Amino acid sequence: MLSTVTPGIDDIVSVVIEFLAELQEKPAADVRAELEDGGAELPVDSLLIVEILTRIEERYSIAIPADRQSAEATRSVQAFARAVREAIIERQQS
Repeated sequence: MLSTVTPGIDDIVSVVIEFLAELQEKPAADVRAELEDGGAELPVDSLLIVEILTRIEERYSIAIPADRQSAEATRSVQAFARAVREAIIERQQS
């Protein structure tokens, strides 16, 4: 059964950082600190986000469309988290 609780942006950001840390074989705290050094949006190499997209889709039982808006969302962890949250809300409303 799918959860009806919508995770907050900060929760999704934490999950994304956990996945990035696993992918980079670094502690999550180090990855977060590196991203925070880039600014409030937590800019990230979009290729890394694309690599964890499947994990995020599986974790939250969502599908992120392959469109321009989604591509732009891969520029930062914050933007990606907002796109994930929107997809979760859409799934819950359907």
